[in-house]
Amino acid sequence: MKTYSVKADDIQRDWIVLDATGVPIGRLAAEAAKILRGKTKAIFSPHLDCGDHVIIINAARAILTGNNKADEPIYRHTLYPGGLKQVPRGELLEKRPDYAVLRTVKGMLPHNRLGAQMLTKLRVYAGDTHPHEAQIKGAAKAKAEG
Repeated sequence: MKTYSVKADDIQRDWIVLDATGVPIGRLAAEAAKILRGKTKAIFSPHLDCGDHVIIINAARAILTGNNKADEPIYRHTLYPGGLKQVPRGELLEKRPDYAVLRTVKGMLPHNRLGAQMLTKLRVYAGDTHPHEAQIKGAAKAKAEG
């Protein structure tokens, strides 16, 4: 019996919508990262990008729980000398919820080119509308036919 190795042509990508209403931001990001990597599929291979597209809606309604203190600083650097910037976690989630969720998911993906490629399949929206209805309907139609 030979070991099956998945090829790029064998990968089929679906579109999955996750609703962030009332969900802790870390649990939401962990689920999104799992889907983006392809760990929910039987053909998972760690050296290939075999995951699905993920759309996260209602990012503004995600919550902080447990040890995620709202006043804890989030750091970024402008790449100029002395360019360390900080913003409280709660303020970031309030003002830019899409970026806060994207940043959390990015931290749970591999920190290499493959992780960057996986991150391109993530779309985050603060509200409950998104412009990807055609892809979702097309994926459901293709799944019903196939």
